Amino acid sequence: QVQLVESGGGSVQAGGSLRLSCAASTRISSINVMGWYRRAPGKRRELVATITTGGSTGYADSVKGRFTISRDNAQNTVYLQMNSLKPEDTAVYYCNAGVGVLIYWGQGTQVTVSS
Repeated sequence: QVQLVESGGGSVQAGGSLRLSCAASTRISSINVMGWYRRAPGKRRELVATITTGGSTGYADSVKGRFTISRDNAQNTVYLQMNSLKPEDTAVYYCNAGVGVLIYWGQGTQVTVSS
């Protein structure tokens, strides 16, 4: 069982920045892939960014060049640095961890970007 706790959400004006954190209850060095997803009001959940054990990253086209995912194995934490935020980035952001065939989710953190 892996518990994930997100933090760092909030309200910001367009063009601003936020950094989300996802603290895991286990060593993230043992987690194959960790990622961030988001769900905007009335929309389906979508992948935002992923990072593997080896540090390889992937991003949705909509956030490339603005968001950066990173991991700190010593702190068992994954981060999502979000810059140049847009109103369309408004959503609940969820941390995700894939361990073998098991998928774990955090409770989500709200990000609201005003124009």
